Amino acid sequence: MDNILTNAIQACTESSVAYSKFITANDAGATGAHQAGFHISKNAWPLFFDTPGQKGDNKDIFVKIRWQDDFETPSRFIYYGKGTRNEYRLTRFGKGFPYLQDGNIGDLLVLAKRETGFYDGYVISGDENIEEFFNAFGISSTETNQLLPKSTELTVEDKLRILFQQFIDSLTADFPPTSELAKGARDIFLEAYGHTTGNVLERPDSEILHWIATEFDLFKAIENNRYGHIIKTPFPSVDELIKTANTLLNRRKSRAGRSLEHHLSEIFNIWELSYTSQALTEDRKKPDFIFPDIETYFKEPADSKKLVFLGAKTTCKDRWRQIVNEADRIPHKHLFTLQQGISGNQLMEMKNHGVSLVVPKPYLSSFPKEHRKDIMTLDSFLIYVSALQ
Repeated sequence: MDNILTNAIQACTESSVAYSKFITANDAGATGAHQAGFHISKNAWPLFFDTPGQKGDNKDIFVKIRWQDDFETPSRFIYYGKGTRNEYRLTRFGKGFPYLQDGNIGDLLVLAKRETGFYDGYVISGDENIEEFFNAFGISSTETNQLLPKSTELTVEDKLRILFQQFIDSLTADFPPTSELAKGARDIFLEAYGHTTGNVLERPDSEILHWIATEFDLFKAIENNRYGHIIKTPFPSVDELIKTANTLLNRRKSRAGRSLEHHLSEIFNIWELSYTSQALTEDRKKPDFIFPDIETYFKEPADSKKLVFLGAKTTCKDRWRQIVNEADRIPHKHLFTLQQGISGNQLMEMKNHGVSLVVPKPYLSSFPKEHRKDIMTLDSFLIYVSALQ
């Protein structure tokens, strides 16, 4: 979705009153009318006035309009009621105003009131963008030239799509670092769903799954934005096809593992837990998380009850063994995973090696019933660590 379109939808949604109309030949002065400017329908008077214009009198108001989130014009909204005239017009945009040209005829003008005397103005071009705008407000092309309905609110999906595009537009690099992507996804989810840190304190298991799902959708949106035009074009050679495919796959693999660590860190921060991530232990091993911190790790004796180890792996059927020797002073290891379902034999093997799983609560039912008592949810793990600290 075009960023001008997304911003226009959001501005109209957040405004107290908004309006749209197709730009006509009369607006642009192409018909030879004596005054160029946007003709505004009579039923849209609440956009600028407190009361409608009265026949026999002219009245006007001077406002500032910010166009395309780029530049402002001091403009005039006037009602012509004297003589034979009975119309509203928006005029005075200054020399060189780019949206009253012949090429703008057929574009969609959108005006949204920010506050008294200040407005956002957008000119949307292209059939697909205009249709997207109409769909966002549940109107058809025959329902323009009037105030936009305020009873229709954006769906969560619409909000996510708009926020995804705004995040993409804000990027200064081809792809953001994994920490920036994870934070962006959390911020987007919180804004779209109206969640707060209170949700993390009450339901950390479901919250982290929402964050992970939102980040994956955001990542795919960036991929489509960056590579959509490339994959639609025939590759000059098989080597180029493989090179591009490997770039995409490697980035996906790299993001997934780091993503989980970033989201867990944020949850630990919200729960105000003390921890160190990616610190060096014996043989320069780098465990994902040591509680309460790496300094305490080296001060406490081996197997101290004050120390807790947590590894983080999206899947762990084979990779759980990697954590066994990552911190010698903590023989019993905890491992957070998004793996759904592991056989009883594998769980017994983990237990014999001192590894206890931590999984999101909704995933607990995917494990053998007789082993669930040995598996912690994220919530119970957080409570456990909090009690130690």
